[in-house]
Amino acid sequence: MHKTGDVVLGGLFQVHFFSSVPDLSFTSQPQQPTCHGMYVLGFKLAQTMAFAIDEINRNSNLLPNVTLGYILYDNCFELGIGFRGALSLASGQEDQIVVDDTCVGNPPVVGVVGDPSSTISIAISNVLGLYRVPMVSYYATCSCLSDRQKYPSFFRTIPSDAFQVRAMIQILKHFGWTWAGLLVSNNDYGLHAARSFQSELSVSGEGCLAYTEVLPWDKDTVELRRIVDVMKTSTARVVIVFEDPSRMMHLMDEVVRQNVTGLQWIASEAWTESAVLQTPHFMPYLGGTLGITIRRGEIPGLREFLLQIHPDLHHNSSYGISLFWEFTFQCRFAPALAGWLEGGGALCTGQEDLGNVDNEYLDISNLRPEYNVYKAVYALAYSLDDMLRCKPGRGPFSGNSCASLQSLEPWQVINFYTGLLPPRSVCSESCPPGTHMVRRKREPECCFDCIPCSEGKITNKSSSCPEDFWSNPQRDHCVPKKTEFLSYHDPLGICLTTTSLLGTFICAVVLGIFICHRRTPIVRASNSELSFQLLMSLKLCFLCSLLFIGRPRMWTCQMRHAAFGISFVLCVSCILVKTMVVLAVFKASKPGGGASLKWFGAMQQRGTVLFLTSIQAAICTTWLVSSSPTPHKNTQYHNDKIVYECSVGSTVGFAVLLGYIGILAFLSFLIAFLVRNLPDSFNEAKFITFSMLIFCAVWVAFVPAYISSPGNLADAVEVFAILASSFGLLITLFGPKCYIILLRPEMNTKKAVMGQNKIY
Repeated sequence: MHKTGDVVLGGLFQVHFFSSVPDLSFTSQPQQPTCHGMYVLGFKLAQTMAFAIDEINRNSNLLPNVTLGYILYDNCFELGIGFRGALSLASGQEDQIVVDDTCVGNPPVVGVVGDPSSTISIAISNVLGLYRVPMVSYYATCSCLSDRQKYPSFFRTIPSDAFQVRAMIQILKHFGWTWAGLLVSNNDYGLHAARSFQSELSVSGEGCLAYTEVLPWDKDTVELRRIVDVMKTSTARVVIVFEDPSRMMHLMDEVVRQNVTGLQWIASEAWTESAVLQTPHFMPYLGGTLGITIRRGEIPGLREFLLQIHPDLHHNSSYGISLFWEFTFQCRFAPALAGWLEGGGALCTGQEDLGNVDNEYLDISNLRPEYNVYKAVYALAYSLDDMLRCKPGRGPFSGNSCASLQSLEPWQVINFYTGLLPPRSVCSESCPPGTHMVRRKREPECCFDCIPCSEGKITNKSSSCPEDFWSNPQRDHCVPKKTEFLSYHDPLGICLTTTSLLGTFICAVVLGIFICHRRTPIVRASNSELSFQLLMSLKLCFLCSLLFIGRPRMWTCQMRHAAFGISFVLCVSCILVKTMVVLAVFKASKPGGGASLKWFGAMQQRGTVLFLTSIQAAICTTWLVSSSPTPHKNTQYHNDKIVYECSVGSTVGFAVLLGYIGILAFLSFLIAFLVRNLPDSFNEAKFITFSMLIFCAVWVAFVPAYISSPGNLADAVEVFAILASSFGLLITLFGPKCYIILLRPEMNTKKAVMGQNKIY
C-alpha cells in the first residue's frame, strides 16, 4: 500500500499469518516467497496507519503545508520478507511508483512504523540503526530492545516484556500458584521472556517452574506431542505461554488432540485477545485464560475510514485491499483461478457491502494494538513538526543550523523524537552487559568497577543462566546449550550404523547359503535347525545396536537394553544347546551311550532355548516395570553442553541382565573347553570354545570401558561391544563352514564329515 506525499513514512505489518520460503539450493534462481493465511487484524493495523496519516494531513496545526505519504509492506511473519521490506523502505530501491505528475520513483522514508515482531525488529534495527533511521514499533516487546547502545534508533509505543513478566508473577502470587510451567517461542521474544521470567521469579521467591519448554518454530508434530506429554504428566496446573497466535494454534491443535483439560493458562500480550483462538474448537480448553493485554484507546472516526476502502477505488494502489476483499466475502476477482467457478465459487463484483461484515475488522470497541500504531504515527509526525518549526541559529545541528524539508535526513528526526539529553552526573557509569559491579573499598556505593561476568552468568547483576542455557562469549545474554548424543549424522554414528547393517547383511547371506545347501553333509552335521536359529538371533543382535544411536527417547531407552539382552540370550542359548548336543552325540557314539541322545531331541533343544530366553524376558519385564530407563539431560560433563543419554533406572536390573548373559556364556565356554579334544568329526567344540573366548573377552573389557566413558561415548562403547562380539560369533562359528561350502566342496561329503579328513 502506498500514498504519495512531501514526506514519506514507512510501515511494516503482518497481513498474512504464514509464508512459504523456497529452498535456497544455490543451483538455480530462487522463487519468490509466497504468503498465505489472511490476518485481518494485521490489515486493520495497516489501515489504522493510513487513517492516522490522513487525519494529520487534514490537521492545519500539525505539519502545515506538508503532506505526509506512506509506503506499507507485509512481513508475512517471516524475517527475510520483513527485512527485505525494511531495506526497500530505507533505500528506495523497489518497483517504481508514481510520486506525482512529474516525478517517478520511490523516495526513501524518514521513519518506519513497525515491525510487530521482536526478532524482525532486532534484525532491522541492527541495519537501520547504522543510518539512524528511526523505527517505532507498536508490538515488539522484547526487553533486549531497550538497550540504547545497540539499538539507538529503535523506539516503541508498547511496554517492554519486563513489565508483563512482573505482572504475571503478581498474578501467581495473588492466587497462591507456586508451581507452574513455562512455554516460550523459539525466537528473541520468547527466549528473552523466559530468561527474564526465571530471573524475576528466583528474585521474588514466589514460586518455582515445573518445566520450561521452547515451542518449535514450525509445526513439528513430534516435538509438540512431547511437550504436551510433559504438560499432561506434570503436576503443575498453571501454564504460562509467550507465543504468537499463529504458532499457538499449532500447540492447541495437539492439546485438543490429546484432550488435555483442567489447565489454567496465563497468556502473554501476543495472543491474549487473538480472535483465531477464541473459537468453539479451542474454548473448552482455553476458557478462563488469564492474560496480559496492552492499553486500550479511542480513535474517533476510524470505523468510518475503515468502511471507505473499496477495491474499485484503490485497486491500482493497493493489492492488499483486493486480498482482504476476497478473504472477507469469499469470492475472487476476475480472472479467477482455474476451477474456482466450477467448484461453486463466486466472483467479486466490488459492490459487496462491507457494513454487513461481522468480524474484528470493524470492531472499534477494543482498540489496543491499533492505538499503538496510531500513537507511533503521531510520534513521528510531532517530531517532524518540531524539526520544521526550528528557528535558524537555534537548531541542534552543526553551527546551530536547522534541517529543511528539501534536504531532510532520517537521523535528524531522531533528535526531535528523543528531545534534549539531560546532563549526567555519576561517579561510575552503569556496567555494560557482560560485566558486573564490584564496590570500591572506602568509597561511596555509587562508585564501583565493572568486571567481566564468569562463565554461565550474564548482565550487570551477574545472574545465572537457566539450566538449559549458557552465556554467550560476550556474557551479555544466554544462549541455548549445545546438545550432544550419538547421532546418525556424526562420523562415529555413521560408522557404527554402517557396520551394524553390514553385519545384518552378512548374516542374511550366510543364512541364504545354509538354506541353499541345507541337504549337504556339513550343514546337516552342524545341527541345521540350531544354526538357523543362531543366525536369526545374530541378525537381531546386529539390529538392536541401532537403538543406541539417535536422540534418546522414552521408547528407545526402554527398548535398547531389553532388545539387547533378549537377543544375546537367544544367541548364547543356541550356542549352549549346540555344545551340549555335540557332547551328547560323542557319548552316543560309544558303546552303551545311545540313551544320552534321547534327552537332546529336536523338541528338547527348542524347549531349552525357549526356557533360557524366557528367563531373560522375565528379567527385562521386571526391570522395565519397577524402574524403567528414561531419557536424561546430563550437564555434569560440560557446563556449556547438554549430553542426552539414557539413565538405566535400576543399576541392579542392568547388572542382572548382563550377569545372566555372562553365566550362559561361561557355561557354553566351559562345556566347549572340556570337550575341545574330541575326535575331528566332533571338533566343532573347538570353534565354540574360541568364539565364547572372544565373546567373554569383549564383555569383560566392556564393563570398565563403559563405566569410564562419558556421555555419548558410553553408548558408542556398548554398540562397539555388541558389534565386536556378534562379528566374533559369526566369523568363528560360520566362517569355516562357508569356506568349505563355497571354496572346498570336495570336503563337503559324508566321508569327510565322518572323520576321514580333518574338515574344520
